[in-house]
Amino acid sequence: MEKVTLNVQGMSCGHCVKAVEGSVGALNGVSSVKVDLKAAKVDVEFNTQEVSLDKIKETIDDQGYDVK
Repeated sequence: MEKVTLNVQGMSCGHCVKAVEGSVGALNGVSSVKVDLKAAKVDVEFNTQEVSLDKIKETIDDQGYDVK
């Protein structure tokens, strides 16, 4: 398992949290997703054998948020 913290811009409310946690959490290989709205960070724990970091970033981007 790998743990990363991503800086994500554009999240501002509970809906944003649900959109990111729901979409990333639905990916095969992701075991946990936690959004820190105030810090604009997303902690993700995932299995690199099943899902790539690029795929996780792309999924967040697809929700309309910018991953830095």
